[in-house]
Amino acid sequence: MTPSQPGNGDFLRQMAAVSRERVSGARAGCSQAELLARAVDTPPPPRLRLQPGGFDLIAELKLRSPAVGQFKDPGEDVVARVTTYARAGAAAVSVLTEPTRFDGSLDHLQAAARALLPLGVPAMRKDFLVDAYQVIEARAAGAGGVLAILRMLSEEELEAFVRQARALDLFVLLEAFDERDLERLEGTLRRLGTEGLLAGVNSRDLTTLQVVPSRLEQLAPCLPAGIPRVAESGVGSAADARRMAQAGYDLALVGSALMSDADPAALASAMLSAARAARATAPMR
Repeated sequence: MTPSQPGNGDFLRQMAAVSRERVSGARAGCSQAELLARAVDTPPPPRLRLQPGGFDLIAELKLRSPAVGQFKDPGEDVVARVTTYARAGAAAVSVLTEPTRFDGSLDHLQAAARALLPLGVPAMRKDFLVDAYQVIEARAAGAGGVLAILRMLSEEELEAFVRQARALDLFVLLEAFDERDLERLEGTLRRLGTEGLLAGVNSRDLTTLQVVPSRLEQLAPCLPAGIPRVAESGVGSAADARRMAQAGYDLALVGSALMSDADPAALASAMLSAARAARATAPMR
């Protein structure tokens, strides 16, 4: 995720507190049992389909980045943008739902999921999720996947999160920032298996709050085998995507570059073409 104000304390801890407040407020209006009933009554989302032995893209809808500023105004045509991403070849579309720092909402997720359903592309809820209740919220909005930031969740919370996602047929992108997170990810896979899970590395340095793209390559050898590997943050061009494919990643999650580019479809297509060409000529891992 993108930080708010560099140097202003523990960002993830702040966001976790705000997220728990949102859960509390949501539960006051709708019990978990009621929400679950609503979720299972919605049409099943498309499954995440990845190109075997190739490279895929998770394209992101993000109206604002606290570190960069406003990408699009609140009137952005969500349906048009996510449709553009899907038609450019994105395997999934990440939708920011955090309202206080990213101008996101569950309404955006619902609109995106509804538009993507006939195209066979799942939407993924990206947020600072801290409770299995929010996984159910995602499914009720039509999402096919959710992001879990490893260091924001206790072992008990993470297990409940993954089990709830599996019960609802959602994929989970497990996000790591460093070697310690990746060791924890390995432990999670040993306990829970790999079904429906993706392993992501976010290249943001949580001390300086700056993106350090070289971290993606440095940490790639630490990623577990037998699970799709996702490069997050710092992938902004076709050349970057090619490097990620060469480093052993199977997907890239791209937000800021696509939100800033005048022709996001062309950028997404160029990224996929470059990465897939690199993967086709790379030695088997």
